[in-house]
Amino acid sequence: MLELSKPLPEGWRVRRKPGTGRRYREVLAEGVELVMVEIPAGEFWMGSAEGEPGAYEDEQPRHRVSLERFFLGQMAVTQAQWQAVAGYPQIETELKADPSRFKGGNRPVERVSWEEAREFCQRLSVRTGKDYRLPSEAQWEYGCRAGTETPFHFGDFLTDELANYRATEVFNGSPEGKYRKETVEVGSFAPNAWGLHEMHGNVWEWCADDWHRSYDGAPTDGNAWLNENRTKTTEEDETENSTKNKVLRGGSWNDFPRICRSAIRGNVSRADRDGYLGFRVCCVPPRALR
Repeated sequence: MLELSKPLPEGWRVRRKPGTGRRYREVLAEGVELVMVEIPAGEFWMGSAEGEPGAYEDEQPRHRVSLERFFLGQMAVTQAQWQAVAGYPQIETELKADPSRFKGGNRPVERVSWEEAREFCQRLSVRTGKDYRLPSEAQWEYGCRAGTETPFHFGDFLTDELANYRATEVFNGSPEGKYRKETVEVGSFAPNAWGLHEMHGNVWEWCADDWHRSYDGAPTDGNAWLNENRTKTTEEDETENSTKNKVLRGGSWNDFPRICRSAIRGNVSRADRDGYLGFRVCCVPPRALR
């Protein structure tokens, strides 16, 4: 049981098991490493549970997803890690060495577009010979939940001792807290059961998937849901900008607790850059090693 200093509603609990996942370290530059955590193969219910407080329609229908083993960044990519990889040879997209609004080598990099986040993964893949990519939203939610089905991997609620978000707004009876109004260093808060930090709040994290307004027709194998070579043919496509929008997960320092739940789904244009847009990387081992 994780002990908190602030009182909670009667009967409420917050759970945390020690992070036990295997991990490896990728050296990016002298003194700069990327820690990757093994996420075991398994199945989970993706989307918000029936009756979950604060749920949105785009988190439905809840569906069973089966995933193979993969690795996920222990934390969001930091500014120091970004600067190291920005110095690698360009593949497609130019990367600015210091794009972030909130400066600090151990803070998450932000103000990066989806294309720039993908370029980071491409450069790292060429450099290491491993398959680095942005996670699918199924991989992201599976890693975030770490076996839980509650609104947050900690339990039913969130406090400012558990995450960085707009804690002056309360959720489902949780206590009011501090609104920091900026990012914090990665690793500032306790990890989930698989050893992943800041899966709720701090920065929204880009995923590989194209945006869809519901899970109708979503893959059940954990792969990214992509609209290959799709052209705008309907008014709905034009309204949603669905050929350009990409999925975001996790909420940010600027969001209400409702917007930081495990099931929350966001979307913006892949070209957007803002002080709440970051990412973490995924690495898929060769099939022979799974």
